[in-house]
Amino acid sequence: MPLSPRSAVTACMLIAALALPQLGTPGAIAQEARPTAPHADHVKSGAEHDKAANKVDASPARAELNSLPADVTTHHSLALPGRTLAFTATAGSIRLYNGKGEPQADIAVTAYKLDGADPRTRPVTFLFNGGPGASSAWLQLGAAGPWRLPIGDSVVASSPPVLQANAETWLDFTDLVFIDPVGTGYSRFAASGDEVRKHFYSVDGDVSAMAVVIRRWLEKNDRLTSPKYLAGESYGGIRGPKVADNLQTKQGIGVNGLILVSPVLDFHDLSGSSLLQYAARLPSMAAVARQQKGKVTRADLADVESYARSEFLTDLVKGENDKEATTRLSDRVAALTGIDKTVSRRLAGRFDTREFQREFDREHGRVTGRFDGAKLGLDPFPDSSSSHFGDPSADSLIAPLTSAAVQLTRSKLNWKPDGSYELLNGSVAEQWDFGRGRHPLESTTQLREILSVDPTLQVLVSGGLFDLAAPYYGTQIVLDQLPPTLTDKRVKFVVYPGGHMFYADDASRQALRDEVKAMMK
Repeated sequence: MPLSPRSAVTACMLIAALALPQLGTPGAIAQEARPTAPHADHVKSGAEHDKAANKVDASPARAELNSLPADVTTHHSLALPGRTLAFTATAGSIRLYNGKGEPQADIAVTAYKLDGADPRTRPVTFLFNGGPGASSAWLQLGAAGPWRLPIGDSVVASSPPVLQANAETWLDFTDLVFIDPVGTGYSRFAASGDEVRKHFYSVDGDVSAMAVVIRRWLEKNDRLTSPKYLAGESYGGIRGPKVADNLQTKQGIGVNGLILVSPVLDFHDLSGSSLLQYAARLPSMAAVARQQKGKVTRADLADVESYARSEFLTDLVKGENDKEATTRLSDRVAALTGIDKTVSRRLAGRFDTREFQREFDREHGRVTGRFDGAKLGLDPFPDSSSSHFGDPSADSLIAPLTSAAVQLTRSKLNWKPDGSYELLNGSVAEQWDFGRGRHPLESTTQLREILSVDPTLQVLVSGGLFDLAAPYYGTQIVLDQLPPTLTDKRVKFVVYPGGHMFYADDASRQALRDEVKAMMK
């Protein structure tokens, strides 16, 4: 469907990725080597080297022309309710090289360490967002960092980007390292050419780069003995388990825990002809409808979840040739979601997220958010026969969050790169190689493997009730397929009021912090 210019930025991120019908895993790509022993992934045929040489400028001169400034360390004291945190912040970058020792990319990293803690036993958490093409500002300034930008219901595009002390920061119990993949934040390529871009803008290349950055940071900061955690949001649900697996098997680094926020774990269930996509979305759509009448918890959706797993799927499988089943399904879906019965019957009870967004309150010319279906905004083209609207739950956040990230980096942390800050880089998603194999992109295979390799590994998965981009019930369905021998007392799934960025809600942000803290005890 056509998108407005404003919505194109957001749609090119996770929501565009979710629409892809067939996603697979690309072949192995180049990965930074330890200087004395390059990984086998670096080995290319002579023809491949000749081809790459014609396209890539990885010279030192090119790298220095695009390089980020030297790391900057600052010291801070943060007054919070009931305590004061003294900590050291370092804003800078880690340069990645190919197997020939040529510079490829500079990855921006922001680290916060609590002063006076024993680095040998102090946990350290590496955080990243998704997209692909999203910077880590969402988790840093929305949930876990020492400062946050309020991104609740009252925020509009012109809201001042005023940072405030984050009472729910995770810094109380873990050091924090926020990583911006190349093309996001201030991270950038140190070499030019299609080959380098293809390497980093792919599933495996991204995973390798993130794992190497984590290893390099641990080595540089002498933190190899620290308990280590990974936290990823959205596409971070794909990235997180794969990075953990790479760290275990290729970097020689174990991970103690994995925190997945509003994750996508298996693209197949949300795309193409999969009938599960309708079951995955139904509880969140019902939650949006019920939220209009009062506060909703997951317990209030027990009837919808039960229906989605039983009669709903049974009638779906019967197909549209079964008129009785189709009518029964369409009318029940209309009653649960608030969609007009005539519309539901026309769509056979099988409407996708964008159709729900437009039809839910079409009578009043409003559309729901995709990242948070409970947030409604005006449809800029209410009389159009096709959809031309953005996301009222996300579009208004881009300007204030971008400005806040720049203010944090340049003013509070005194690190001053040139160039613009990429909060959501749509060109990354447009160029991303999701693979074209037989199997759609998923990370449950790696999740199973890392849980089996390390019987002490803990996994915390969280989601928002009103998230229509990565619906919580889709995550529940995926997690339920894991064997209890792997998940018992080790994998926990929590769902909070809110959308994709449910941590915008004060109570949900506090609840997430409490769960993460308990996990690290």
